[in-house]
Amino acid sequence: MPTTQAHSTLIRSEAQRLGFAQVGFAKAEFMDAEARRLEQWLEAGMHGQMHYMANHFDKRVDPTQLVPGAKSVISLVFNYYNPEVQEDPEAPRISQYAYGKDYHFVLKDKLKALLHFIEREIGAVSGRCFVDSAPVLERDWAKRAGMGWIGRNTLLINPKAGSYFFLAEIILDLELEYDAPMRDFCGTCRRCIDACPTEAISPEGYLVDGSKCISYLTIELREAIPEAFKGKMDNWMFGCDVCQDVCPWNRFSKPHQEPAFSPHPDLLSMRKQDWEEITQEVFNQVFQHSAVKRTKWQGLKRNIAFLKGED
Repeated sequence: MPTTQAHSTLIRSEAQRLGFAQVGFAKAEFMDAEARRLEQWLEAGMHGQMHYMANHFDKRVDPTQLVPGAKSVISLVFNYYNPEVQEDPEAPRISQYAYGKDYHFVLKDKLKALLHFIEREIGAVSGRCFVDSAPVLERDWAKRAGMGWIGRNTLLINPKAGSYFFLAEIILDLELEYDAPMRDFCGTCRRCIDACPTEAISPEGYLVDGSKCISYLTIELREAIPEAFKGKMDNWMFGCDVCQDVCPWNRFSKPHQEPAFSPHPDLLSMRKQDWEEITQEVFNQVFQHSAVKRTKWQGLKRNIAFLKGED
């Protein structure tokens, strides 16, 4: 068996043992087409106040800027799908990716374990782990690695697993056997476009105005939510799952098996009034290790007040 194939098989097997649902490999190289699209998106101001998106442009489109001598990008998928829903249908809603422990910490530990495994079983390599917290175009790399296609809602979609998963990467100076990209299976479907409460997805899809996205408005935006979005938030207080909930491919989603992503015992049972009266103490207790801490108690209170129509 050729060395690159043997190494790829070894890495894929260990990644799956660590809980990653899928693993793919792509050649580390400058991303020409992706660079042009990112530049146009930034020039149109669709990143809103996410100013960090305009930083480190060269690193975003060239993995060798992040890991000198990089030869491969390992893309990994980790399922977070949870069919459980909040018990009170009138309670302000939270995106299911934030039900449990912050995925940054959970996946970073697994990535480090995988990188250590590579160093132990294959030899010394120069590599870095990334989980949605560095200038890496993760969906584009996952697409290049054959993990799925980028749908009309701009999320990566896999025909066997839908889109309820986290993406992570290891960039390293080890040559591997590269996977082929997958074709687009969205067809003529427009469900995500038609369902988006704030019309953040362009009429033809494949482009999202981040400054209109409910996830941006409830998490990234630090100032007051613009009045133009009153009555359009679909009762989301943190994140939004609408474009995934309506996607036909998510009928293939299966419940995750990661204990760390299980919600706090009180999270799903809290009533509408509980959320409207949430104290700093309760917030800290329910979201002790959650990604929701990013918006802080004051931010969540702001979001809930906006849903109620308060200034």
